[in-house]
Amino acid sequence: MAEGTAEAPLENGGGGDSGAGALERGVAPIKPQYLTTKEQFHQFLEAKGQEKPCRETEVGDSAGNDLAEPEAKRIRLEDGQTEDGQTEEAAEPREQPQTQKRARGQNKGRPHVKPTHYDKNRLCPSLIQESAAKCFFGDRCRFLHDVGRYLETKPADLGPRCVLFETFGRCPYGVTCRFAGAHLGPEGQNLVQEELAARGAQPPPVRNGLDKALQQQLRKREVRFERAELALRRFSQGQPPGPTPAAAVPEGTVAKGAPRQDNCGAQQVPTGLGTSTPPSSPVRTCGPLTDEDVVRLRPCEKKRLDIRGKLYLAPLTTCGNLPFRRICKRFGADVTCGEMAVCTNLLQGQMSEWALLKRHQCEDIFGVQVLDVPLTVKIRTGVQERVNLAHRLLPELRDWGVALVTLHGRSREQRYTKLADWQYIEECVKAASPMPLFGNGDILSFEDANHAMQTGVAGIMIARGALLKPWLFTEIKEQRHWDISSSERLDILRDFTSYGLEHWGSDTQGVEKTRRFLLEWLSFLCRYVPVGLLERLPQRINERPPYYLGRDYLETLMASQKAADWIRISEMLLGPVPPNFVFLPKHKANAYK
Repeated sequence: MAEGTAEAPLENGGGGDSGAGALERGVAPIKPQYLTTKEQFHQFLEAKGQEKPCRETEVGDSAGNDLAEPEAKRIRLEDGQTEDGQTEEAAEPREQPQTQKRARGQNKGRPHVKPTHYDKNRLCPSLIQESAAKCFFGDRCRFLHDVGRYLETKPADLGPRCVLFETFGRCPYGVTCRFAGAHLGPEGQNLVQEELAARGAQPPPVRNGLDKALQQQLRKREVRFERAELALRRFSQGQPPGPTPAAAVPEGTVAKGAPRQDNCGAQQVPTGLGTSTPPSSPVRTCGPLTDEDVVRLRPCEKKRLDIRGKLYLAPLTTCGNLPFRRICKRFGADVTCGEMAVCTNLLQGQMSEWALLKRHQCEDIFGVQVLDVPLTVKIRTGVQERVNLAHRLLPELRDWGVALVTLHGRSREQRYTKLADWQYIEECVKAASPMPLFGNGDILSFEDANHAMQTGVAGIMIARGALLKPWLFTEIKEQRHWDISSSERLDILRDFTSYGLEHWGSDTQGVEKTRRFLLEWLSFLCRYVPVGLLERLPQRINERPPYYLGRDYLETLMASQKAADWIRISEMLLGPVPPNFVFLPKHKANAYK
C-alpha cells in the first residue's frame, strides 16, 4: 500500500513550465487562484499585506524552472535519469547552474540561543522571594541587591496581564516578571490575591517534581544503589541474575541523610527457641519488608494497561513539552507521554532532565517509563530499509511481559524519506497477538486514521500530524475536516504561550524559553495547508506546500517557511526578541533562506 503510493508515476513531467493546478507528486494540490511565486510571496509579507500582488496561474520563472517548491525538495529521480525523463547516456551534456547546497537533516551544531544580555543585571533570588535578609550566597553573592537599580535597566513589560497572577493569585517572579505591572503595588511590592492563591495551592497543577533534598543527595552521590551495583557485578562476573540472599545484602542500603522511621533497628532473635534455630544475620531494615525481590509477580497480578482505541500522542523530543501536550489534550488526545529522558541524568539530579517527566493535572493517562508499572515499547520496522525485523522481535517482547508495543512503519535508515508501510504493520499485528499493537506513521486526517484502524491495530499514535495540526484529534473524533481560520490558529499559539509562561516562568529567562519552543513548533506548523485552499482532500503528510497566498495576511504569514517570519509571529505574542537574537530550527529541511 505505502510503497505503491510512493512509486506512483508523475502526473506532471519534470522540466519546462508546469501548470499551477496540475497535480505533481510530492506537492500539495492547492487551488490555482491561491498559487503565487516565491518573489511575490515574500513581497506580500514584506508589505505586510497592504499591497496584494496579482496571482498567477502559471508558477514558474522565465527560465522555465518550477518555483512551486524549493530546490532542495525536487522529486528524487531514478538512478541514471534526468529531469526530462531521458537517461544520462542519451541526454546531451549541459552546464549545470551552480546553486548553493541546502542544508538538510538535523542542525546538531546550532548556535546557543539562550539570551545572556540580562546576566549582568540579575536580581538576587532572595529579593525575588521577598527574603532579602536571608541571602542564599552571603558575601559571595554576585547578584544585584538594589531593586531600584535593577528596575532602571529592566526592559519594558511585554503586556498588561500576567498569566501566573491571574491563574494562581501570586506571581513567584515578583519584580523580575516581564508582566510585573499587573501585580506590583505602588511601592514595588508583589501583590497577592489571597482567595485565589489559597484555592490554587492544593493540589499542585503539575506533578512528578523533584524534591530539593533528594536532588542534593543525588548530586552529592549520597544515594546508594547497592542492589543495582550488586546486579552489575554479577553480570560482569558472568553469574545469572536472580534474587540476592538476605545475608548478601550489604548493610546500610538506606540513602545517607534520608529520614528513618521509628522502631527501625537490627533484628534480634528471641532466646529460648532451641538450638536448632540458626542465628539470623544482622540485616538492618527500615519500613515494611516485602517479598517483591524474591517472589516475582505473575502476569495476571500485574497492573493492566488497556488503552485500545484511544488516540496516543507520541513522546516527541523538543516539541513534546508539557504546554504542547496541554494543547493536544484540549483538542482530544487521550494518552500522552513524557519526553525521552536519560536515566543517568535523572540519577544525577539534573533539573532539566527531571522537567521532562512533569505531568499536568489534565493529563489523566500519562506515561513515564519506570518499572513496577506496565511497560510499553516503541520500535521501528528495523535498521535497514528493506530488512524488516519487527515481526521477529514482537513475539519476544510479548513473552517478556511487555504490555503494549507501538510500531512506527519505517526503518531507522529510511527515516522520513518514504511513506510508512502499513501493510507490514498489519502483518505485525498478527505476530504480536494477543499483545496490543499501536501503529504510527503518516496520519494527518481522519481518513488516514480510519484506514490505519482497518489494519487491526489496537490504536494509533500520532506524532508529526499533531505538530502540523494539533486539532487533528478533534477531527478524528468528530470525523470531519476542520477549516480552521488564521485567528483561531493564533489563539492556539496564544494559549501555548500562556501555558509556557506558566510552566517555564514569566521572567526574561522563562519568556525566552517559551519563545524558543514556540519557534520550534512553528517550524512544523508552517507546513499545514488550510482546508479551504486545497483542490483535493485530505492533505498528505509527505506533500510539501508550494508558495501560496492565504485568505488573509495572517494566514499567509503562517505559511512562510522563513525563520524570520516565525520570529515575527513570536513577537506578536511575546514581544520583541532580545538583541542579537538568532534562531536556527532543529530540522534543517523546515527552514528556507
